[in-house]
Amino acid sequence: MKEKAQIYLTITAHPDDEALGFAGSSFQLSKKGHKVYNLILSGDVAARRHRPDVEELKSHTENAQKFMGAEAPILGPFPNIKFNMVPHLEMVQFIEKVIEDIQPDFIFTHHPYDLNNDHYHTSKACQAAARLYQRKPINPIKGLYFMEIPSSTDWAFPVDGQNFRPDTFLEIGEDGLEAKLKSLYAYEGVMRPYPHPRSDEAIRALAVLRGSQVGKNLCEGFQTAMNIIEP
Repeated sequence: MKEKAQIYLTITAHPDDEALGFAGSSFQLSKKGHKVYNLILSGDVAARRHRPDVEELKSHTENAQKFMGAEAPILGPFPNIKFNMVPHLEMVQFIEKVIEDIQPDFIFTHHPYDLNNDHYHTSKACQAAARLYQRKPINPIKGLYFMEIPSSTDWAFPVDGQNFRPDTFLEIGEDGLEAKLKSLYAYEGVMRPYPHPRSDEAIRALAVLRGSQVGKNLCEGFQTAMNIIEP
């Protein structure tokens, strides 16, 4: 029996977060006929150093989505490195509108204890918005998961055992890893020389590690926030 197509939505702070955390999974899911949408809350990351002009960055973002098999990116207006200055309700309502429009089956977002403060506020707003189906007659989500972003999730200091602990793994294989690297290189200046976490070697090593944890060939790992098991 053919698997029913599902809708996956990632909600991240900055262009390239979606590629770092989900590109390999996006590639494999889209190959199976599922749809992947990436909501990037700070679409123009105005405060980023050495950022290309807005139109060029938009082109980079669109190209990255093509490599990972995702739909056209959804770009938000929120100010880079200033999410702490945005009213929580404003961000929640923006995310809710996207959820209402797309009605995803699964949502993936930042871990709430990432070192990056924008990631923290994205995660908190996303967790609130993910409850929309309990207040409006829309398609209920089946799962909410946290992803890991190299050079953010892994750089966070221990906080009472609350750091990222993957319990869900999606096998991406060599072709998924290649698509992930292409998506990352679509963004100007994101990748770094080894031993930086955003180097070719480290990206591959992380996929090897996550795969080895569950006996698979290269994986992306996620932490479950909510998982609804259907009978």
